[in-house]
Amino acid sequence: MTGMLEHEVPGLGHNKPSEEDADEIKHGKWERWAKKRTFVRALEGTYSHLYKKLLEEPRVYSSKDHPWKGGPAMYGKHVISPQAVNIVQSIESHIECYAPLNAGQKHGHLNSAVFYVLKGHGHDVHDGRYMKWQAGDVMLVENGCVHQHFNDDENEDCILLVFKAKPLFLFMHLLFQKMVEWPTDRLPPGHEDFKPPTDI
Repeated sequence: MTGMLEHEVPGLGHNKPSEEDADEIKHGKWERWAKKRTFVRALEGTYSHLYKKLLEEPRVYSSKDHPWKGGPAMYGKHVISPQAVNIVQSIESHIECYAPLNAGQKHGHLNSAVFYVLKGHGHDVHDGRYMKWQAGDVMLVENGCVHQHFNDDENEDCILLVFKAKPLFLFMHLLFQKMVEWPTDRLPPGHEDFKPPTDI
């Protein structure tokens, strides 16, 4: 990965993919998991400077200002995070979109997460436990749980809005994250040209 010092190259765990994924990472497919990110910003300056800067930050952010990344079966966009905006340090929010009959990555992390289902229906598997959900539902991923989200609709995408205190957990050195299974490359017949919505 260009621009990274040897000690900054991702190690084993969440950010270290298998050898067969190496070419896809070179082409940016899994950029979200392989790039260097800002998880918590430095707090530098005086109290008055930091406070004034905080008051000047916008409070409304349009998700349309952020491009979808990923594909072909799962897309995401980070809207609120310490890297994206200066108003927060302890929480992040992102949006996920799954193609019909597809799923996200199977993974685990120490922070919990709250998912609001904006559109669609599907199910989750948390540490082997199966749970159905639909638009309007709120689901929780508990701390340390290995989980995966599935879109059960044969024709429509599903959209999930995610909130989590991940930056705060990382700040406390609760760093462990593990990718168990990467998102699929396969789209069901008839959906080979799937793209996420442009109105979100």
